[in-house]
Amino acid sequence: MTTPTTPAKGPIARVPGWAKALGAVALLLVVLFAGIRLSLLPGLKDLFGTETEDRSGPALLESIQDISRYDAASGNFQVVVDLEKDAKFLPDAVRGTRTLYVGAGTVDAYVDLGKLDEGDVRVDEDRTSATLRLPHARLGKPALDPERSYAVSKQRGLFDRLGDLFSDNPGSEQAVQKLAVRHIGDAAKESGLTTRAETNTTEMLEGLLRSLGFEKVRVSYGE
Repeated sequence: MTTPTTPAKGPIARVPGWAKALGAVALLLVVLFAGIRLSLLPGLKDLFGTETEDRSGPALLESIQDISRYDAASGNFQVVVDLEKDAKFLPDAVRGTRTLYVGAGTVDAYVDLGKLDEGDVRVDEDRTSATLRLPHARLGKPALDPERSYAVSKQRGLFDRLGDLFSDNPGSEQAVQKLAVRHIGDAAKESGLTTRAETNTTEMLEGLLRSLGFEKVRVSYGE
């Protein structure tokens, strides 16, 4: 009677190091893509119950500046920014961004009354006539309104999406916001806002001086 023998086990095949590294990279890409898709699905990005807590300190007053200008007019503007950035020799699906952004903001027009000299204001002896020479109205800096500005759509290539995952400011809209501010400022220059500001300033000064007893009030503008 022969005793059954157990077949000898062959040497265990080892997985090459390059295969382990390739598998780790593949697993990382799967996790990254899953995270991207999760963030794109409404209602799932808060699946793990994330909380937001404001730990900001109190605002500190750094300086106070006296203002001697009269804000005589304000314009509301809206611009649609279409900003596209492409990479040479790479398709948009791999590297590139395109953002459609609606920017809304205001621009003030003012007259600087603090630059008046003694010769710019003349009053006759009986105080019934006054002549004023003011500097031309100027435009203030455009102020973008975050409550009325928003991104309509964002298209990003694969590399840009992966880069956002490791960025301190993912999906930043700083570039389109700066472009919106520039376009709003250019529109304000062509809007006739300074002319409207000078007209309003003249009406304000005429009404003020007439209430003080002046019968004739003449207001002119120049540098």
